[in-house]
Amino acid sequence: MSKAVLVMIDGLRPDAIAAAGCTTLAGLQKQGASTLTARSVMPSVTLPCHMSIFHSVPPTRHGVVTNDWMPMARPVPGLIEQAKNEGLHTAFFYNWEQLRNLSLPGSLTFSYFRKTVRIFPHGDNTTIDVALDYIPAEKPDFAFVYLGTTDEMGHVAGWMADGYLEQVAYVDGQLGRLLAGLPEEYSVLVQADHGGHDRSHGTDMDEDMTIPWMIAGPGIRQGHTIAGPVSLLDTAPTLARILGVPVHEDWEGRCIDEVFV
Repeated sequence: MSKAVLVMIDGLRPDAIAAAGCTTLAGLQKQGASTLTARSVMPSVTLPCHMSIFHSVPPTRHGVVTNDWMPMARPVPGLIEQAKNEGLHTAFFYNWEQLRNLSLPGSLTFSYFRKTVRIFPHGDNTTIDVALDYIPAEKPDFAFVYLGTTDEMGHVAGWMADGYLEQVAYVDGQLGRLLAGLPEEYSVLVQADHGGHDRSHGTDMDEDMTIPWMIAGPGIRQGHTIAGPVSLLDTAPTLARILGVPVHEDWEGRCIDEVFV
């Protein structure tokens, strides 16, 4: 069993990484395994995507199709519930409140929320500050760090507009601060939930559906471009392998085995 951090950069398009000059994300590609052609789910909207990430089923199964949460008619245990069953220490750090429903009440060891997503460019800084205080000190087995200002700026300025690319570059620098402060035993998976076009997202357009997905850490191949397809549904099974927790029989994604040495 190893420890892992999942970092979500909401609304990050893969083509923004080079366009914004993201040195942290470019370095992560060299240090680990990555793809810039991973796929989101339909609808490519934040809460449905996150439900699919943590429960490894599409929106047609978990039933959340907007940013308004709905309880599952046929519940599927997610990554956090699986980790709790194994006695693991889990922590969430986020600045968009709707994410509170990604796990069942009583499943998390620690949760931090403060609404700062509309503060540009510094809205994600507090989230990172708290994560950097907590993770090295408490050593959770799994931590989720959500950075939401990139998506918010996409809606304000437009995806791939100057304001969006400036925010992506800023968040990339903050990601570097987070990664530099993590203990060496952590594997880190960094991804987006969806992309965007104009000032919106949610469609099946490639601009909305194509996302970056990168992983680095102990036992992960270095400088490897993932050859096979990757979906949001594959995040939970891959993290489950790192954490040493069982994959639930209802999960529809797969572990991306090729990223491991």
